[in-house]
Amino acid sequence: MITTLTKFLRFLVVERNASEYTVKSYREDLTALIEYLVQVRGKVPPPDSVSIPELRAYVSALHEAEYSPATISRRLASLRSFYRFCQREGITETNPAKALRNPRQARNLPHFLTTTDMETLLNAPPLDDPMGLRDRAILEVTYSGGLRVSELVGLNDSDVDFDEGILVIRGKGKKERLALLGSYAADALKAWFAVRVLPPELEKIPEKPCFTNRFGTRITTRSIGRMLEKYLKQTGLDRRTSPHTLRHSFATHLLDRGADIRSVQELLGHKSLETTQIYTHLTTAALLDVYQKAHPRAK
Repeated sequence: MITTLTKFLRFLVVERNASEYTVKSYREDLTALIEYLVQVRGKVPPPDSVSIPELRAYVSALHEAEYSPATISRRLASLRSFYRFCQREGITETNPAKALRNPRQARNLPHFLTTTDMETLLNAPPLDDPMGLRDRAILEVTYSGGLRVSELVGLNDSDVDFDEGILVIRGKGKKERLALLGSYAADALKAWFAVRVLPPELEKIPEKPCFTNRFGTRITTRSIGRMLEKYLKQTGLDRRTSPHTLRHSFATHLLDRGADIRSVQELLGHKSLETTQIYTHLTTAALLDVYQKAHPRAK
């Protein structure tokens, strides 16, 4: 099974053009199944010997371990994809994971910042220091384009078009979309570019990273998380805020101000409108709160 898993991960990279984050998730999900089967059987079984009852027992074990419905659903999706690959390669005759049902999802509303809090965060980095200019640009560009942190990290100079005010984004599955670069974000990015120092080897290549660390190499998602934590502590803003919160705030603020959901779906790069609709629930909840507080006969 381990050999087949290696082939499957290679298939994701070569034929599906999957991102490193996607491959990492599949590896973790399927490794967890293998570890479970080793505990039950005492050895790694071949893929064609795994039965539906065994997979159902595995799902029950996940429930007993109190994994969230979202995590269990993701692991089931990984299993189905893996066994579809096994069928295609003639390793198994059937897909035993196809019979498994996803758990009922609890729809938690995403955390977002108010426009006032967002303004406070954006103004937190100092403008008299190169790293402060970089941090301001990171926050402005993320919020302006509704970017995932992985998309921001992967941005190159060649992806930025200041004249048109757009960014070329490589999202999940390395699919490209256009994101918008507002005037505040554009100004912040230009200010950062004016002080950014790249090592000689990066100056010679076309794929220059937009955002770099103190050593001049591409910044990491972990570094952005640490940077954000610093400014949350400094401003006293909600510590639940993560880099992804800026994406949630982007979508919420657009819908609050009358943007249509199809446009927001396009800007976020969501494949399904259902994924974007959670933000309409969020804005409806905000409207209901205003109504309850303001209407004389609401209660």
